[in-house]
Amino acid sequence: MLTWSLNRQNSQSPASESGLAPAQEITIPPPTVPAQPKKAKIALALGGGAARGWAHIGVLRALDEAGIEVGMVAGTSIGALVGGCYIAGKLDELEDFARSLTMRRIAGLLDLTIGGSGLFGGMRLTKRMQEHLEDLTIEGLDRPFVAVAAEINTGHEVWIANGSLITALRASYALPGIFEPVRSNQRTLVDGALVNPVPVSVCRAYEQPLVVAVNLNYDLYGRSAVVKHNAGLSADEIQQQRMTPYAKMGLTGVMVQAFNIIQDRISRARLAGDPPDIALHPRLSDIGLSEFHRAGEAIDRGYEETRARLAELKRLQEAYAF
Repeated sequence: MLTWSLNRQNSQSPASESGLAPAQEITIPPPTVPAQPKKAKIALALGGGAARGWAHIGVLRALDEAGIEVGMVAGTSIGALVGGCYIAGKLDELEDFARSLTMRRIAGLLDLTIGGSGLFGGMRLTKRMQEHLEDLTIEGLDRPFVAVAAEINTGHEVWIANGSLITALRASYALPGIFEPVRSNQRTLVDGALVNPVPVSVCRAYEQPLVVAVNLNYDLYGRSAVVKHNAGLSADEIQQQRMTPYAKMGLTGVMVQAFNIIQDRISRARLAGDPPDIALHPRLSDIGLSEFHRAGEAIDRGYEETRARLAELKRLQEAYAF
């Protein structure tokens, strides 16, 4: 605030004989600064997608750079892993780990089990998480976080909103047949993508005004279709089929493709009934579920997709503010 002193002629003042009037102070208020528009925090629903899930790191980087505040995260499978590390303030460590992965390092992290209920026990991965997330609880985080899992015996959708953060993450990404199920409080839990691949419904249940979904499987197949098929072939068609090379899929390939289809179809059905306010769709169809060594590509694509939608996100933040 500025104060100026001015001299003014005043013939009735005794000081007029000297030709100067008493000093008067005039206060000039500072220029008004326009009030910043209120902005709603966003709730993130981070979907499953195994190795494609590294794209979530790029999404979160772009949001932080743009100053878009995340008020809650609900995650399924690798979406829970990335979202949980983000809320816990460990995104840097997770990104360093993801970018360091090679096919050899991935093999070293997998502990093959014989006669168990999954190919891998997952304890080596758990030890890596313990280095950064040991003793952290979900209720101790500074923002709401929910990991989605499925109960293998009943088919129930399970929302883990308190307790051990590491246990919640392990349960959410325990892909059946690959990782051992996680036993927790008398429940046997597996990958949440079996029941809710993109958990928008969780954010809605927490009454979040602005929900942003990140769907990692949007461009895998396109919209579902019904195809009429004739199992009988003419002689010419039989000959043509013999001449057409056919690459057989191994057991793992069949399992992966089946899981892709299940996850895609469930996602479309759930999102049609409970759509987000905005959905981000990084283009990731060429990255396989097990190609964790391609983290750099996935992160960059998540970042680019989010940067391209920033204007829309900011507009919705203002529209949903109250």
